Amino acid sequence: MKAVYYEEFQGKVDIKEVPNPTVSPDSVIVKVGATGLCRSDWHGWMGHDPDIVLPHVPGHELAGTIAEVGSEIKNFKVGDRVTVPFVSGCGCCPECQTGNLQVCDNQFQPGFTAWGSFAELVEIKYADINLVHLPGEIDFVTAASLGCRFITSFRAVIDQGKVTAGQWVAVHGCGGVGLSAINIASGAGANVIAVDIDDTKLQLAKKLGANILINAKETQNVPTEIIKVTGRGAHLSIDALGSQETCFNSISCLRKRGKHVQVGLTTADHKHPKVPMDKVVAHEIEILGSHGMQAFRYSAVFEMIKAGKVHPELMLGKTISLEEAPEALVNMNNFENLGVTVIDKF
Repeated sequence: MKAVYYEEFQGKVDIKEVPNPTVSPDSVIVKVGATGLCRSDWHGWMGHDPDIVLPHVPGHELAGTIAEVGSEIKNFKVGDRVTVPFVSGCGCCPECQTGNLQVCDNQFQPGFTAWGSFAELVEIKYADINLVHLPGEIDFVTAASLGCRFITSFRAVIDQGKVTAGQWVAVHGCGGVGLSAINIASGAGANVIAVDIDDTKLQLAKKLGANILINAKETQNVPTEIIKVTGRGAHLSIDALGSQETCFNSISCLRKRGKHVQVGLTTADHKHPKVPMDKVVAHEIEILGSHGMQAFRYSAVFEMIKAGKVHPELMLGKTISLEEAPEALVNMNNFENLGVTVIDKF
């Protein structure tokens, strides 16, 4: 099969013929119909993820059709249209036993712990408890754009942030994660503030439901501006980028007893950001992480899509071919793309 392939971190990325994956008793083989290009894939290529073993095939936001099933698979069959969370649980560890597959002790992550979906075929382990049947009205490109970004944002806003109608939600960074969080918070009835340094991205944020737009490059003090706009500060703030500055601003813009949810990955020099702990203590601020979402929660996402409350299809920036993926991957940190890029031609 054809696949995007690299042999060293920060090295050359090629299209290469590699062996087809083989099915295990608890796995399935998916023929990839579409797969999203995510900044997490770029982090993997940079060498920021310790789980990646070289050589490697990236890709973790996928949707497709089951081509083969393992002997122990009971809930899925060949021909089923499916997607999968980028974090899949083993089903046996203490975290999985309490329903928290997104922080499984033995998690499977296509494109990180194993070869991923920038290929014609991909193996998905622990398939029976992690695969998600796709409703007929959701196509592969839209499903792939849900990927890690939309579902992680859904958990961040709804499950971790516990947003309610009328609250103020600040979202720092308007890439795929941030735009998803904006759309979800707006769909839940919140008042949303979008923060970015790119006016084009801010205009897309407005289209997706942002009420207030703040260009951080043109604003002297982002937290002060958010507190001014909201009267007391945001009830919920999301760092959707993962930098020293966005993390600090996200916590600093909260009202008393507000919630900060960290979604953007903080890596390299941003791994241990500065935190205004004096405010965290004095104002009883909650600091939470959000890492993927369980397969059984996808039904809530699908219901919001069917009800017209969220519109992941509006986040689609462009579709590309597998042959275009290597160049797109290595250039991801330039932040040139608007919306989500999806590979749908193999």
